[in-house]
Amino acid sequence: MLDIRRTVRSAPSLPYEEITTAVLGKNYDLSLLICGDSLARTVNMKYRRKSYSPNVLSFPYSKIEGEIFLNVRKASREARVGGISDRARMALLFVHGCFHLKGYRHGRTMEREEARVLRKFGFE
Repeated sequence: MLDIRRTVRSAPSLPYEEITTAVLGKNYDLSLLICGDSLARTVNMKYRRKSYSPNVLSFPYSKIEGEIFLNVRKASREARVGGISDRARMALLFVHGCFHLKGYRHGRTMEREEARVLRKFGFE
């Protein structure tokens, strides 16, 4: 199950449910909060003691339940710098967050799996 909440007015449309199922399976209970810089910074400070505004935060609660905070404002800035669409950047960050919930750590294996999922959904 996927529960999506927003604290910002606009965000790119993505196949969130399909990506969730592809990465985490259909029995995973995911809460996705699409937010801006302020909330992302507050959550980052509270739970990680980091004072910056992150692009994505993942909180695994169990093997079948977790939460992702996806910062649309930071993603948009990063997309402009990287010369890609906001939608493509948000897709990468969402997939990245899902793989963290699955237990992956940064590295080649995670990057390879992210690329596989992004290709599957037309984000290359």
